[in-house]
Amino acid sequence: MKLFVFLPLMLLLSFNCSSNKTTNNSAFNLVTEKQFNEIFPRRSQFYTYASFIKAINALSKIQVKVSRRSVSIYQYIRTDKFIGKTAIVRQDEDWNETWAKAKPDSIYTVNYADFCTAADLQTNKKELAAFLAQIAHETRFGQNGKYDDGLIFIHEKDTTNAYLSDNDAYPPVKGKKYYGRGPIQLSYNGNYGKASNFIFGDKNVLLKNPSLIETDPVIAFETAIWFWMTPDTRKPSAHDVMIGKWQPGAADRAAGRTPGFGMTINIVNGEVECNKGDNGNMNDRIGFYQYFLKQLGATDPNCTCSCGKMQPYHY
Repeated sequence: MKLFVFLPLMLLLSFNCSSNKTTNNSAFNLVTEKQFNEIFPRRSQFYTYASFIKAINALSKIQVKVSRRSVSIYQYIRTDKFIGKTAIVRQDEDWNETWAKAKPDSIYTVNYADFCTAADLQTNKKELAAFLAQIAHETRFGQNGKYDDGLIFIHEKDTTNAYLSDNDAYPPVKGKKYYGRGPIQLSYNGNYGKASNFIFGDKNVLLKNPSLIETDPVIAFETAIWFWMTPDTRKPSAHDVMIGKWQPGAADRAAGRTPGFGMTINIVNGEVECNKGDNGNMNDRIGFYQYFLKQLGATDPNCTCSCGKMQPYHY
């Protein structure tokens, strides 16, 4: 899975990832349209300021309680705070089996209103810079060292690969392809189905209509924020890493995984770029991060920016 980003960010932090956490990420707390356009001078017209704002506001109303029994038996309880509705949107077939109940539950809640609002001002700025760095690298036109070429590509260049995987919860729909789309380059039917479950409360929205991510810019931005905010079975969320909530356990420490921007690279594209020493793609992400930190007026002097010695997660 990959991430994409916008570019120059000069005043993006009127996007106010501020220390005053709010449950309503209104457009007034974000970068102005003028600033957004200056930040992404070469962006595709698909990625509009209005769509970014709408995506943040829409997702800020959503939170999902994730419960896991055994290793991979899940229940998702989704709350839409805007309409005041709570519903079970996923409950695996074996959820109520005796053997599954005997396993201790792992429970956490993803609150999408926490996007760039969960911590102090400097931490929120660092999170925003990291988010932008990842999506900028993924959607860039090329590595020119100017960091002005983010949010260009809407889908990956090669669309011949269908990106199909065996997944009982989110089986692929016949004839559909799940190649990388949107700022995050969402890939594979499992990710499309899970994102759809969380965002819409219905796995079939994106499983049956994967092209929505490349035709509806609000949905495209929603999938990027979803990926950033949502932990996976084995991986923490990039959000939790950047706000300091995630701390490595024994297995992660043994694998060289430590908090910092480098860990977000591991989450986004670890199998390709991590545990390989210095490499161009990893360094490009780091360059974007350092660039956006400067534009935001933030610093990360003790950054563990590299994942060159971190083992990736394997499935």
